[in-house]
Amino acid sequence: MNANRMAWFDSARFGMFIHWGLYALLGRGEWVMNREMIPLPEYEKLAGEFTAKHFDPRKWADTAAKAGMKYIVLTTKHHEGFCLWNSQICKFNATHSAARRDLVAEYVEAVRAAGLKVGLYYSLGDWHNPDWALGWKGDLAARERFMQYTHALVRELVTQYGEIDILWYDLPQCYSPGEWRAVDLNAMVRRFQPQIIINNRAMTTEDFATSEGHVAAASAGRIWEACMTLNNHWGYCPFDHDYKSPRAVLMNLLNAAHNAGNLLLNVGPNAEGRIPVESERILAAVGRWLGKYGESVYGSERHPMRWNMWGPTTRKGSAIYLHLETYCGDTLVVACLDNQIKKATFLTNGKVLNVKKEGERHLITGLPKKEPEELVNVVKLELDSPPRQDFSHAIGTADFFPDFPK
Repeated sequence: MNANRMAWFDSARFGMFIHWGLYALLGRGEWVMNREMIPLPEYEKLAGEFTAKHFDPRKWADTAAKAGMKYIVLTTKHHEGFCLWNSQICKFNATHSAARRDLVAEYVEAVRAAGLKVGLYYSLGDWHNPDWALGWKGDLAARERFMQYTHALVRELVTQYGEIDILWYDLPQCYSPGEWRAVDLNAMVRRFQPQIIINNRAMTTEDFATSEGHVAAASAGRIWEACMTLNNHWGYCPFDHDYKSPRAVLMNLLNAAHNAGNLLLNVGPNAEGRIPVESERILAAVGRWLGKYGESVYGSERHPMRWNMWGPTTRKGSAIYLHLETYCGDTLVVACLDNQIKKATFLTNGKVLNVKKEGERHLITGLPKKEPEELVNVVKLELDSPPRQDFSHAIGTADFFPDFPK
């Protein structure tokens, strides 16, 4: 892992995932071909209906930027095998569909123009190519053909669109790293894209780890990202109205930032290319919050405050930000902090709060008795040095958590 190459990603904290493909026409999620056992000839006909009539990646990029996101990752080819670019290797692609356009080219140009980082998702699995299944069933010739096919498609993606910031693999499970020749594959990618960062889903460690559907930090020192979707489907599903609230999205983001990780949050545009209105509404609300309190999220560092009653905490140098998931009235207690608090500020209204030290506790007073109407309220503590906590005197800690870190 190259620290300079990873610097932007390690501070970005928030990105947009976009699942878009032929499955959007059916509106039952991205696994519909597999789950409903749709015959390949029937599924291929969807390409003739895929007009992408209202596809405007500038609007996607604008939505992401207003949400406070710093990068976007698009499914250039999902498991269905349909390529959104003008591939010379795979004719099951956007330029041979009713869209008659290289959709990846337009996407890359729009995201780059918006000042966001460009990510390309590529599914290693492929339901459209029969060699994928034949290979893992033991047909060695089919396996070799499929590996050559995979390497050629990835080569197209990293050589046709200028600088690409992220390559995001998925669905490697049916083959081993050796069978994928993943080390050689990624070495080829880096010959053309020396600054690209790559996830660990080609079954190699690479630059960053990804948890899916939940926020979970990787092992100590590992740069990581959690990916999840706004409702219960990654691909477009107009029947699924079980959306996360803006506050729920924000808490996932803050819990990721608490451990110096990113949140890659998915939207599923419809077949015409429009992001659902409800998704846009939620993202706009999160973006407004980040416009006020983004300093507590972007560039946050490891080793946040632990063992508290309020919620996720982030750190930047000698400042810590307390995100009040649980609002505790006009007094906030910070225990086991082995620092001097130079200044405490309620960022919601800019008020400087009172600080008093009593034994192992800092009492912070002067907050509103009633929680202000905000998604999450934030208290900023400016310390005399980077935060340190001493749990040796905490009641019960030694009994239940003997290895709890300072």
